Amino acid sequence: MTTSGQRLISLASDTETRPTQSMREAIARAEVGDEQRGEDPTVNRLQERVAQLLGKEAALWLPGGTMCNIVAVKVHTRPADAIVADGMSHVIRAETGGAAFISGVMVEPIDTPRGIFTPEQLARALDRLKTAPELYAPQARLVCVEQTHNFGGGAVWSLAELGAVSKLARDKGLALHMDGARLMNACVASGVPASSFGALVDSVWIDFTKGLGAPIGAVLAGSRGFIADARRTKHVMGGAMRQAGIAAAGCLYALDHHVERLAQDHANAQRLAHALTQIAGITVRTPKPESNIVFFDASPTGVSNAAFLEALSARGIRMVQVRGEIRAVTHLDVSEKDVEAAIRAIEDVAATSRTSGRTAGARS
Repeated sequence: MTTSGQRLISLASDTETRPTQSMREAIARAEVGDEQRGEDPTVNRLQERVAQLLGKEAALWLPGGTMCNIVAVKVHTRPADAIVADGMSHVIRAETGGAAFISGVMVEPIDTPRGIFTPEQLARALDRLKTAPELYAPQARLVCVEQTHNFGGGAVWSLAELGAVSKLARDKGLALHMDGARLMNACVASGVPASSFGALVDSVWIDFTKGLGAPIGAVLAGSRGFIADARRTKHVMGGAMRQAGIAAAGCLYALDHHVERLAQDHANAQRLAHALTQIAGITVRTPKPESNIVFFDASPTGVSNAAFLEALSARGIRMVQVRGEIRAVTHLDVSEKDVEAAIRAIEDVAATSRTSGRTAGARS
């Protein structure tokens, strides 16, 4: 609720989903044990299921997705190695420098418009790392991809795009890691099974706290050897838990009930994006979003994006500014009716902003 008592419609992030009543009931019934000892039956069941879903030998429960990336980078690399990733990827831009701090690696970014890079771009990045004599150059060890790509507007790696990058990485002897925070969104959007994406990478994880709607948890998957090393690294980082089955039960419920419904989030994002293209002064980065993320610029209406967001908030609509644009993310807690309410609020703020701009211009 807002301070005025008005219901808040938050499209700031799909991390804001709340467990449904049925999920809460599943959590309450969860059979639990000591996760650190490998004795929590619900966690074990979730790990087995995710490993099968992603086509991997083993999987590991972790408290959150950022820890999945940090653990994976640590296992795949050694200090003074280099990792290659899109320049706007989560592992570079949204993890507080964790890869450098924890693993002692440097990052070679690839500049792309939507977070999807080609084998040719990857090859050029690898060449840049070798501009110095071999003794002085960092050793490229790992390539990271993000599915879907958050700051790329929810862009989906196709199987062909990922396959081409995977082939080059393997030809070069590099490991390939997938940040699969929204992998299930990609699967629903593309119709490609998660295991098909998983077959092209060495490690991959999925997040349960975004569109899948669980309150806690992510699961990292890979080979048995990789997961054995990841488990030790998880413990070093304080990630071991006790009766984590309480949270894992929510994740299992999400796999049973919240995957196919992601299509509704995508439809809502497409509805929002299309409506925004009809509003004077609004520029939409991707008029036909591939998943559940919409980026747009409202500054042509005559006010800054920050001021536009403040005006939206006063009308009970929350979005956020990300690197100069406004981001809206549809999710489990945002209905079709909520999207229509958001559209009306944006229309109202845009009209008010344009009028204010014209009045200011006339006075000057």
